[in-house]
Amino acid sequence: MEPAASRKVQSVLFMCAQNAVRSPMAEAMAKHFFGKSIYVQSAGARRGEVDGFMLTVLDEIGIDAHKHKPKSIEELEEWEGLNFDLIISLSPEAHHKALNLTRTVAADVEYWPTIDPTVVQGSREQVLEAYREVRDGLMRRIKDRLRA
Repeated sequence: MEPAASRKVQSVLFMCAQNAVRSPMAEAMAKHFFGKSIYVQSAGARRGEVDGFMLTVLDEIGIDAHKHKPKSIEELEEWEGLNFDLIISLSPEAHHKALNLTRTVAADVEYWPTIDPTVVQGSREQVLEAYREVRDGLMRRIKDRLRA
């Protein structure tokens, strides 16, 4: 059997705490770059609200996530099941939930610790800069990990 990292990923689920910033950002970018060859979804450990700064920093790079509707992992499971090769968790809470899922789902789990830009305080520009850092860091990792 091939090691997980060398197998071609056919479906990936990004998970964060509320499916409002990090995981929908990752989902939108992964769909933009790999959506024709990899099935991509995102969910949260619980459901949050759409974040305007997340939409803004994706708009800056020409990726539209305005149709994103935050959903919990339970809602995703109910709607379509959890048939993913790879689950990438972006927050401690999501990672704990992802590991629990693998008791019943045969998926590899990777933890990509990603800061929560919603906790950054300061001017609008300082907050946007924190979101851009998260966006750019996730974009690099997504391109490296999902490139065939």
